[in-house]
Amino acid sequence: MSPVRSVTGLAAKLSEALKSHGLIVRGAFQPTADDLAGTNLQADIVSKLVLIGNSGAAMWRAFAPFIDGDPNPLDRWTRSIVEPVADQVRARAIFPFDQPAPPIQRWAMRAERLLPSPLGILIHPKYGLWHAYRAVLILSNDVESEHEALESTREELSAHPCDSCAEKPCLAACPVGAFSTGGYNVPACAEYLAGTEGGSCLRGGCQARNACPIGREWRYGDAQIAFHMAAFAGAVTADKAAG
Repeated sequence: MSPVRSVTGLAAKLSEALKSHGLIVRGAFQPTADDLAGTNLQADIVSKLVLIGNSGAAMWRAFAPFIDGDPNPLDRWTRSIVEPVADQVRARAIFPFDQPAPPIQRWAMRAERLLPSPLGILIHPKYGLWHAYRAVLILSNDVESEHEALESTREELSAHPCDSCAEKPCLAACPVGAFSTGGYNVPACAEYLAGTEGGSCLRGGCQARNACPIGREWRYGDAQIAFHMAAFAGAVTADKAAG
């Protein structure tokens, strides 16, 4: 599935500016007032929301040399890459780590017609679970009129990838059964990751995510997985403490 149908104008300019950093235009759509509820964005001003993200290992190759030991290296790197690109097209960039956090997952479902997997992660028919959203560019009506229109990307998926997956190996793979049709057991996951046996997940990745048969060729490399798992473990531990 192509991220954008337009191959010239704004779509090409964004893709060209992002590709050396391993980032891609994931999709775009014209938001309604409901899409922008809970944000400070106004539907009569915003022309398009353009989602920027990554798939597979390309972003890691560009980002890894910038890991410096200070907190939140990926957030800082992403901002340093995306904001200049936004400036080039007179757009505003917002990020998942902004506060209040924008509804990136909901916007992704609008832009790419993706649906959640049993793990809660949006599953892509090509990339499987090995993709992410890193930023959103906000285009105003007057700015988009300066470029060839960036078409909305609301392609209909032939089927939700999980519908034809009868065995659901992702739900059986977690060693502590943290994932089920009833949801995600954060305390169980956090406790396991903090224990001695949790090291296998921290080094090799979430076993439930690894079990998904879709998009395995896009799986992150070991170093990228370890980086993300360290951040994930910190987040679920914080959630457990807050709960």
